[in-house]
Amino acid sequence: MGKRTPPLSLVWAALLMCSCSLIELSHADLVPSLEILPMQEVQRKPVGKSLILTCRPTVPEPALVADLQWKDNMNNTILPKPTGRNQPPMYTETLPGESLALMISSLTVEMGGKYYCTASYANTEILETSVTITTYVAITWTNAPENQYPTLGQDYVVMCEVKADPNPTIDWLRNGDPIRTGDKYVVQTHGLLIHDVQETDEGIYTCRAAVIDTGELLERTIRVEVFIQPVIVSLPATMEAIEGKPFAANCTATGKPVPEISWIRDATQLNVATAERFQVNPQTGLVTINSVREDDYGTYTCLAKNKAGVVDQKTKLNVLVRPAIYELYNVTGSRTKEIAITCRAKGRPAPAITFRRWGTQEEYSPGVQVDDVRIVLERYFDEDRGESSGTLRIANAERTDDGLYQCIAKNKGAEAFKTGHITVEFGPDFSQMKELPPVFTWDQRKANLSCLAMGIPNATIEWHWNGRKIKELYDTNLKIVGAGPRSDLIVHPVTRQYYSAYKCIATNIHGTAEHDMQLKEARVPEFVSAAVPRQLTATTITFDIRGPPTELGLPILAFSVQYKEALNPDWSTAYNRSWSPDSPYIVEGLRPQTEYSFRFAARNQVGLGNWGVNQKQSTPRRSAPEEPKPLHNPVQHDKEEPVVVSPYSDHFELRWGVPADNGEPIDRYQIKYCPGMKISGSWTELEDRCNTVDVVETTSYEMTDLNGNTYYRIELKAHNAIGYSSPASIIMKTTRGESDSANNNLGTLLYSAGLNSGVGSLHKQLFTTTTRASTSTITTTITTTIIALATTISVTLVSVLASMLV
Repeated sequence: MGKRTPPLSLVWAALLMCSCSLIELSHADLVPSLEILPMQEVQRKPVGKSLILTCRPTVPEPALVADLQWKDNMNNTILPKPTGRNQPPMYTETLPGESLALMISSLTVEMGGKYYCTASYANTEILETSVTITTYVAITWTNAPENQYPTLGQDYVVMCEVKADPNPTIDWLRNGDPIRTGDKYVVQTHGLLIHDVQETDEGIYTCRAAVIDTGELLERTIRVEVFIQPVIVSLPATMEAIEGKPFAANCTATGKPVPEISWIRDATQLNVATAERFQVNPQTGLVTINSVREDDYGTYTCLAKNKAGVVDQKTKLNVLVRPAIYELYNVTGSRTKEIAITCRAKGRPAPAITFRRWGTQEEYSPGVQVDDVRIVLERYFDEDRGESSGTLRIANAERTDDGLYQCIAKNKGAEAFKTGHITVEFGPDFSQMKELPPVFTWDQRKANLSCLAMGIPNATIEWHWNGRKIKELYDTNLKIVGAGPRSDLIVHPVTRQYYSAYKCIATNIHGTAEHDMQLKEARVPEFVSAAVPRQLTATTITFDIRGPPTELGLPILAFSVQYKEALNPDWSTAYNRSWSPDSPYIVEGLRPQTEYSFRFAARNQVGLGNWGVNQKQSTPRRSAPEEPKPLHNPVQHDKEEPVVVSPYSDHFELRWGVPADNGEPIDRYQIKYCPGMKISGSWTELEDRCNTVDVVETTSYEMTDLNGNTYYRIELKAHNAIGYSSPASIIMKTTRGESDSANNNLGTLLYSAGLNSGVGSLHKQLFTTTTRASTSTITTTITTTIIALATTISVTLVSVLASMLV
């Protein structure tokens, strides 16, 4: 029979019994110990790193392990982490499975050394194991900024300071290429030295650190950007602002990066950006002042700053303060002495001061005056205080120096004015009364003798008569009103003794003066010396009258005439007529062909003198009116005939006065006006262009539709029932019109040329053409005329006429 297989349950039972026997055998052979994980006996770790070391018992009965603990490199027991407190640098912590971990949060060099893990087993056996911790310093960038900024033109070290233990080796790359020490670059322990940095040195630099012992390698990428120190390129040395107005100024600077600009006021070291009224744009350097004050004057510093450096430049702000005159006093001095008037003003810049007499524009110049060496202008300036003064000194002062003087203070800001007075004192003076006439009175009328004494200070006045003071006479016919500087003596001449001389005596602190005044008795004028008929018409006679001799102060006020028909013997029925001395002496309203008797007298303020110069005169028969007189003022050039110039080119208003009608009323006026020219010294009219008009009941007439720049002869006649008067004649010229160029030039030329009569008729033809034809016709006519006259007129005239065609 075959071999039988044991049941599976028996196999498993046998295996289990075998396994248990093996386990019992293994526990019986296990030696109690402690093991540290990681299992390396030496743990090499970098400083600053954290570390955990686990101590695990390896014993038959883990429950018999007691007092499991860690000891540090000073053999001190390391305690567990306290509850609720901060984490210590080193502590222990129990892990599952009866293990004890040593926790180090950050290794330091001082923590290097041997550490022990100890325990007791079954209260009879001490277990112990150890591990050595060795520290080293990893590569650390202690001073290696990733962005560095050298300054143009300077040496610069690109910093790359590295800390490592063992010491690392350093090398450099630029844009990926190795850098070698040479004239441009020097590799140093703490960085890369670049000589004379230029903008081409910008780029990416790599600082590479390696520790051979540890195999550690690190790279630091550094971006190098070359900075340029600020340079102030625009800042005026001085600036000017006007008080009370806004102001702006620029301080322009270049650099890399763009400089930030600030303004400092030197006097206070204040950044004006923080001051009221000031604004500063740090990017553009623009400083603005809303409203400038006088105390803004001073020195300012413009600071331009960037990462490459700081530069500054100073400027002075002059505040143009409008001048203000703060002192000008009226002054008083004596004649022949020196007088000085001083004016003081303030402003910036300190204003220049001068003077001028009130009412004139001419200013005194500094120093001695050229036209009057007595007068000197002295000027003083204090620019720091913004003040100045001017003194006008007048030596040997005269009365004419008295008056108002205007002080003028000027600077770039404006002008200021103030007026003061110089008073020149002098003794009494009657010079203004020397030429006065005597005082007249009559019929015991009271007379007023006024005495006015010029003098500063005012003079007091006394009156004397016949060598005695009048106020001591107590004469009721002599009354004094006022004691100076004006005094009136009122004389009541009840008897002839009062027609006499009176003395006025004026006195002030500078002296005394006297003036004699005469009181005379006035009488009516004497007989008129002569009255001669000068012009006779049928109804008027004009006389030339020569008056009687007069006294100064008693003028003739009027002349009178009495006249009657010679057949009438009674003067009481005569007609009377009076004239002022400066008017025409014309007797009007007479009858034609009649003889009249005339007598004449003069009148003054006393009354009418005696009649005299009796004479007879007959008027002529009725006739045509007298020649009317145009009321225009002609202008005469050299020896030419006077010409009345119209202010218009196409019209003119003729005005005239009414002439004597010679016994018959004027019923109309006749006006004739013709364009024309002067030929061979005589006036030639264009008869076919003449105009004749009659005018009634007026003494003016407006002529219209005239040609511009053309001469016209105007004749004016008056008409009555007898006939026309002789004509009054004037030459009138119109002004140039807009389209009168050819006509005007030719008309003026022909009028003034005075050509011979043969050529004159041809000129007349030209003139007629130019006043009627178009410009093309004018040009054709003139051209033809020039050719025709080439053999008869001068080359000069041909040239003149030819120039008119241009």
